[in-house]
Order: sequence, then C-alpha cells, then structure tokens
Amino acid sequence: MRFDVLTLFPDFFKSPLESGLLAKALSKKIAEIFLTNPREFATDKHRRVDDEPYGGGVGMVLKPEPIFAAMESVPMVGRREVIYLTPQGERMQQGMFRDLAENFDQLVLLCGHYEGVDERVMSLVSREVSLGDFVLTGGEIPALTLINGVVRLLPGTVGKADSLKYESFENGLLDYPHYTRPPVFRGLKVPDVLLSGNHGEIERWRYQQQLERTRLRRPDLLDG
Repeated sequence: MRFDVLTLFPDFFKSPLESGLLAKALSKKIAEIFLTNPREFATDKHRRVDDEPYGGGVGMVLKPEPIFAAMESVPMVGRREVIYLTPQGERMQQGMFRDLAENFDQLVLLCGHYEGVDERVMSLVSREVSLGDFVLTGGEIPALTLINGVVRLLPGTVGKADSLKYESFENGLLDYPHYTRPPVFRGLKVPDVLLSGNHGEIERWRYQQQLERTRLRRPDLLDG
C-alpha cells in the first residue's frame, strides 16, 4: 500500500517510521510512505502557506494554492482515498482501519494546521477523519496513528496473523488478560486454567474474560 502524506512538518515522521513494525513493513515493501510539503509549492518569496480568514476572526487558514499544487503532484495509484485529518471528521475505529487496509491501494493524508484549510480544498477530499473529540496542534499525530493502525493489518506486517483476530475491538469486545512466565511472581499467580493444557477450557475462559472486561470498561460496545 502507498501512503502520501501532505504535511508542513515532514521531519515529524522521521523517527516513528524508522522504528518497530512500521520500519519492518517499509523495509519489506509491504507499505511505502511519501512525504510532500505544501510549502514547497508556495509561489511567493516568503513561501507562505497561510493567510488571514475572510470575514475576520482569530487565527490563520491554510491557503488553497499550495495544497492543490501539492495534491496534483502526487501520482494516482489504484483505488485511492484522500483523507483530511480534522477534529470535525469521523472518529478513528478499528473497523475503519480494516476497511482502509482491505479496500484501498493508496491513502493520501492531508494534515491540517492553524484554523484549518480553505474550504475549497475539501473538493479534493473523499473522507474526513478525527483522532478523537479534542484539538491538537496539527494533523501529524492523527496521520501517524492512522498509518500505524492500517499498516499493521496489511499481510506480512505482523508475524502471526491469527493474533490480530483476538485483539480488542476485532470482535466487538476488549482483549482478554495475558500472562507469561513465571507462573508465580511476588505472590501473584497465573490462573490455573492457563496452566491446565485444556485448550477448550482456555478458549472459554478467555471469552468470558473478554465479556467481563467489556462490560466493566466499555459497556457501550455491548449495547450495539
């Protein structure tokens, strides 16, 4: 899958993309990420990408010209979704990540800043996405979150693909508790069922733990 990120701060992505599973996925060509800075397409001598809003008001607005030019410089690859990262968008969820991973070949991510973008830019956008009901300084953190959430679902990123099936939200429930060696640590014991070798009982225990955790922590998931 190809990711094209339009950002005023491309250096923000340097360390995260060189670490962990993301770095491995990129090195294996499971995903490719290209960073484009709209400032490079500004035409005035100061390379300005923002201006005061018509009608007055506080803050600055990202100008349409550099964003249009930056977007037009990005090649189209197969099934493409153009996503604007904004607090006004649809909140990220696991189902969204899975949809993007399975149904698109290219994701173009536009990172907002200041008071947002000139509304005419929205003619380029096919989906608006939010990290949550709060405001950050820009769209880079949400963009990185979306990249991480989608890339880890691409075939070959996670060593044991079956492990993805039992994570939180995959079946509408939170994850079950996990234990490893030693069987007793500072008086805290691993549940006997996990040491029993009875795989049927272990599966039933894990499912009950998922139900209980979800009921206590996220009962809204059960209401659906």
